[in-house]
Amino acid sequence: MSSARNYKKVENIVLNFFIKHLKRFGSVIADLFNSVMILGRQRLTIMLIPHSEKKVLNFKISVFSLVFIGFLLTGIILVFFIFSTRFSGLSRQLITKTNALQATSSSLEIMRDEVNELRKVSRGFESSLSSTLGILGIDSNSNNNSDNADGDLATFYNIEEQESGTLKEITDLQGLKSLLSESGKSLEMVTDIFASQGDLLADLPTAWPVGSGVVGRITNYFGPEIHPFTGQWYLHKGIDIASYRRGVPIVAAANGKVVERMYDAMGFGNYVVIRHSYGYSTKYAHMDKVFIKEGDTVTQGQKIGTMGNTGLSTGQHLHFEVRIGSQVVDPLRFLDINSGIR
Repeated sequence: MSSARNYKKVENIVLNFFIKHLKRFGSVIADLFNSVMILGRQRLTIMLIPHSEKKVLNFKISVFSLVFIGFLLTGIILVFFIFSTRFSGLSRQLITKTNALQATSSSLEIMRDEVNELRKVSRGFESSLSSTLGILGIDSNSNNNSDNADGDLATFYNIEEQESGTLKEITDLQGLKSLLSESGKSLEMVTDIFASQGDLLADLPTAWPVGSGVVGRITNYFGPEIHPFTGQWYLHKGIDIASYRRGVPIVAAANGKVVERMYDAMGFGNYVVIRHSYGYSTKYAHMDKVFIKEGDTVTQGQKIGTMGNTGLSTGQHLHFEVRIGSQVVDPLRFLDINSGIR
């Protein structure tokens, strides 16, 4: 019982202590509030005295009203400062956007000019492509009929004017894209044709038989000539290509197979005969070195030997013949002279 009584006693002491100090704190707060209210209710007289002899203006205002007016003016000034700062920022952004818009407008005008130029170029391209396809016997309309709804050149040129300039340019470019897509198909057909013709030409003796980059000249042409040793007229069955350089490469004029590799001391010296497709064959005579043998398969432009002065020859040169079956023909009918003569 004594412990419980002691606990109650301590509890009452602590409670009384807090109540006492709480009352004192409340009394201080109340006194402070009363002092503030008394101070705030005090009235101040504000006098406005003009320099002239006019009536003096005076009015009374409480401290509370004065403080309120001060806060109000401070708030107004703060709000004005905030809005003026923001307005300045917006003004700078507006100027930046305006300048960017002007630059974009200039770029748009340039783009319109470029699109117009592109139209002109595309018209010329269409004309050239149609002409090329006509020469090659390709019907240009057959590739476009199925896709005419998607846009060909006729659609591209007849695009309706749009209210928005930018939209019109975009529409024009989309039309041009369709045109290029269709033209690509036609060009693929042209490429296939040229590729097949290239394969055909590789089987015909059309390549210049002297290596590229060689200075050379034709000294004797196909046809009647005076023999340099006998002085008699005879049929020169090929052409002679001469060069003063040593080791001038000789190349195959077409794809084929080596059917003869011989040495004729009283005639062609070192010579090679290559048989090609379609009944053609070629002969390369008076060679110095020969790099192929009978039975070898050669490709057009492959190096087969070097120019020489073997056999009955008056100087370093290549005697080159073209035959169809057993009939000799003028090699210049086949060869690309400009690619070989320097």
